Amino acid sequence: MSDENVLFEVKDSHLDTGMRGIPVGTCRTSFVDPIDGVHYAGYPIADLADIDPEDAAFLLFNKRIPNEKESQEFRQDLISRSNLPSGSTDLFTAIGTGTGHPMDWLSIGIMSLGRGEVENDIFSDAMNLIAWMPELMARLFMMRGGRGELVNPSNPSLGMAGNFVSMLGVEGDDAVRAERILRSFLVLHMDHGGGNLSTFAGKSVASGRASLFASIASAMNALSGPLHGRANQSCLEFVQKVGTSDPNEVESFVRSELAAKRPIFGFGHAVLRAEDPRATVQMKIGEEVCPDDPLFATVRTLREVAPRVLGENPKISNPNANVDLVSGTLLHNAGFRKPDYYTTFFGWARVIGISAQIVDERNSRGGKGVPIYRPKYLARDQPVRRL
Repeated sequence: MSDENVLFEVKDSHLDTGMRGIPVGTCRTSFVDPIDGVHYAGYPIADLADIDPEDAAFLLFNKRIPNEKESQEFRQDLISRSNLPSGSTDLFTAIGTGTGHPMDWLSIGIMSLGRGEVENDIFSDAMNLIAWMPELMARLFMMRGGRGELVNPSNPSLGMAGNFVSMLGVEGDDAVRAERILRSFLVLHMDHGGGNLSTFAGKSVASGRASLFASIASAMNALSGPLHGRANQSCLEFVQKVGTSDPNEVESFVRSELAAKRPIFGFGHAVLRAEDPRATVQMKIGEEVCPDDPLFATVRTLREVAPRVLGENPKISNPNANVDLVSGTLLHNAGFRKPDYYTTFFGWARVIGISAQIVDERNSRGGKGVPIYRPKYLARDQPVRRL
């Protein structure tokens, strides 16, 4: 192989590091720039923050913004697919109220939807799953919380976020605020390149020709861990623990947490070297919908204080706010007061981006698809033995 074709040299120092930074494939849906953050099909996420989730989904699958006609046709297609397969949420009743983390319920729910799989048509499976997610999420919230059936029947003409809020029975100004926050949350969290844990896990499972539902359920299991998608839950709990918006008290708290070697949630990023544009967008939304919320006031102060304190440590390459700093506080203000459900919103959004990436990989190489994932592991500390 000529030198110009050598993209990456694997060294011993790269081993046992979670493949961090090691190229393994290509991604057509999104990429992350260290300064400008995530881009969907080339569009900076800050430019997309106010579009509808349906249009963002169209973009990820088609790699372009829909025109008005395409946007309406895409919505109508989702509406036509919106009826859940019969009996697909019966497992929620069997699990029992309040037991297990909500992410476990989400994974189980997606697996149960696999009874509606369309044979040899993974694109239809992806569109169906996207269409089914609002009702699946609403039933998860209602049944796990012991509240029983939906307050209002599914009405997909309200859009993804509006339908979900309606099924929970949120009304009036509360519904308007909840939908506003949730619409932006879904768009901002849909995709984040190809190498994050949940996306990579979903694509790995799909490469073995598992169904879309099994693959996405695996991705949700990967997302559920505290080092990945559950960070927004941890961040809100951290903000609540701070308990003040006074700059001096916040600085004292941050320094005490660092001294105790506890994490400062909501700051830093594996790729970014500036404030996450998704955090910037959500701060603007917070100033719009809940500027006087005490929790948001704490977030506002943390955003000013924490980067300065963290920046004193030369080992910290990015002390700036990430998307999790604000997202949990906005969801709390929208009326979702139980942080352990927050990762399910993240999962709902990521279902769309991961599905788009799986469809891309299944159709790659002239329709042959990406081969089954099979990274090489080197034998170490395994001497040959004889019985």
